[in-house]
Amino acid sequence: MAGYFEEMGWRELADGEQPDHLLHMARFLVDFGLYEDNFSGEWPRLPPPAAKEAVENLPEVTLEEGSKDCPICLKKYNPGDKAKKMPCNHLFHSTCILTWLGKTNSCPFCRYELPTDHKGYEAFKKEKKRAEQRKEDLDTLHNSMFS
Repeated sequence: MAGYFEEMGWRELADGEQPDHLLHMARFLVDFGLYEDNFSGEWPRLPPPAAKEAVENLPEVTLEEGSKDCPICLKKYNPGDKAKKMPCNHLFHSTCILTWLGKTNSCPFCRYELPTDHKGYEAFKKEKKRAEQRKEDLDTLHNSMFS
């Protein structure tokens, strides 16, 4: 089992080495919500591209009907065309969706998010989910006490 420093990717201070007090102050401000780098609580830019593995594992289907349009290029599907199927069950031309997922990780139709290879963005998503869960837990606690 790894120790605390190994888990966090840190190291102990060497003999005579002083801690970085500015780093401690910045951590304090972030931990207590006194500083956010983007003030809206959202990812500050377009989400990163989808993970290569997730894109490679998208199933390819052969279309039998030609009545629908590709939501990206707006061209009609022809019978027999190959299309990629997202986990949300939306269909797209292979070239359209591969180009799209090379820029961002979400379905262009419903915004279903695929995983990314960006560690910072994945950590942001986990923290956002934890914050939502904490708020839900507090609401449940409050309602159980005052209802």
